Amino acid sequence: MTKPTVRDSVMGLLVGVAMAATTGVAYGQAPTLSKEEKDQAKNIYFQRCAGCHGVLRKGATGKNLEPEFKQTAKDGKVTEGGTLKLGQSRLEKIIANGTDGGMVNFDDILSKDEIRQLATYIQMAPDTPPEWGMKDMLGSWKDIVPVAKRPTKQENKINLQNVFSVTLRDAGEVALIDGDTKKIISRVKTGYAVHISRLSASGRYIYVIGRDGLLSLIDLWMAEPAVVAEIKTGLDARSVDTSKFKGFEDKYVIAGSYWPPQYVIMDGDTLKPLKIVSTRGITVDGEYHPEPRVASIVSSQIKPEWVVNIKETGQILLVDYSDVKNLKTTTIESAKFLHDGGWDASKRYFLVAANASHKIAVVDTKEGKLAALVDTKKIPHPGRGANFVHPKYGPVWATGHLGDEVVTLIGTAPDDPKYKQYAWKVVEELKTPGAGNLFVKTHPKSTNLWVDLPQNPEKDVAESVYVYDINDLSKKPEQINVAKAAGLPESKATKRVVHPEYDEKGGEVWVSLWAGKTEPSAIVVFDDKTRKVKTVIKDPKMITPTGKFNVHNTQHDIY
Repeated sequence: MTKPTVRDSVMGLLVGVAMAATTGVAYGQAPTLSKEEKDQAKNIYFQRCAGCHGVLRKGATGKNLEPEFKQTAKDGKVTEGGTLKLGQSRLEKIIANGTDGGMVNFDDILSKDEIRQLATYIQMAPDTPPEWGMKDMLGSWKDIVPVAKRPTKQENKINLQNVFSVTLRDAGEVALIDGDTKKIISRVKTGYAVHISRLSASGRYIYVIGRDGLLSLIDLWMAEPAVVAEIKTGLDARSVDTSKFKGFEDKYVIAGSYWPPQYVIMDGDTLKPLKIVSTRGITVDGEYHPEPRVASIVSSQIKPEWVVNIKETGQILLVDYSDVKNLKTTTIESAKFLHDGGWDASKRYFLVAANASHKIAVVDTKEGKLAALVDTKKIPHPGRGANFVHPKYGPVWATGHLGDEVVTLIGTAPDDPKYKQYAWKVVEELKTPGAGNLFVKTHPKSTNLWVDLPQNPEKDVAESVYVYDINDLSKKPEQINVAKAAGLPESKATKRVVHPEYDEKGGEVWVSLWAGKTEPSAIVVFDDKTRKVKTVIKDPKMITPTGKFNVHNTQHDIY
């Protein structure tokens, strides 16, 4: 049975008023917590909620969570709302049960007391965190192993091109796993909830950044790969990449923050900070926003530029790093709220989700302008997306959706006479068993498209991965219940399948099986052709594995 959602409640205001009678809180008056409870709730909010709802709770991928708010749409329609209207009881149910708009249930992650505290906390006025400037960054910067003391050649015998950098979310670590032997090479202490791993242009270094803003540089050439430099780029972060254009390979690294809203340019070998740029400013609607977060960054290989996507403003920045002291930036208007995206197969066009607008923005990085805004179903969430050649429509790029039951295919060949009529149009929508997709993945050597649905409220759906045959997309996808295939013990908690990733040669697909914080998780390795389990990687210390980034595929933007 589908769990209740916000939309189930048409009596939110009455619930809030009713709860006031039982909690002693008058409607419109914020409830309170003790200092200890507030600190605990603030920490939970940062770890679990701020990514979607914002530090200031103004909303983006998730809803606005201010106690009271008023929004005016372009047509002049005014919407009033807020957490005080929903009230304590309703908020606790939403947090516990999740919503069919993409928010997972937290009743198997948080205790009842933590849910109660969190529901109360979001009815209180948001706290504004401190800023984080150059003095703070320099104070946090550690050149742990200086360049002169690092190896001059690879000191291990690992096939580095097939290493996977695996986020162990709640452990605050990255596990480096040998893709050939399936053995854990090392577990590297990094920041909390590493969001992504990015490779240097050379393939030697892994840059990992977490939700506490800590950026760690891992040297794969060491006998046992370890962190050689680190810096805290902010208090909350998601994105990092290096300079990739010829002549600038790994000279610079850029990291974007959720808080404070800014990005920093650093030395590529040492992470020493060189320049900080604020992203606060005006949205595409012409309104000032105090928290425009850097959602994602990719590095162009055809120009000395980074593509920097600013979530709340809907602005895409092309940052020219050829002269960092005299930085030149091209600002491209698109739509809100920008999130994640990836390159098309040619690496000329960048496609990024504007998920609150239900659009995909397409940037022509060669011409430095917006190529298209493509309407999609609700809340596109591509990750990097997936590129393949459609039997009828030619080259396409795929995105799944948090809020709808389809995978959208968009034509990407504007310069091919045979397929240019399909360019930047939705050519097909593949039916999925429900909403809640986070990642889609394929490989140039594969004829399969792998799709996860970890945010779906149904246990069987969230514990499965779905495989489409690219040669015959009219067929229903094959459902593989990964939780059963892995042989993990039964539990109340949903073991969510997340983030398919191919190995270097495109013959294996690795998926994470993300169980509760105190329960065993695993990485399940499938044979791409037979779709059968090859290996289940288990370890007591492998706590909540999420993203897995293959060195070769990440280095060369293969997806």
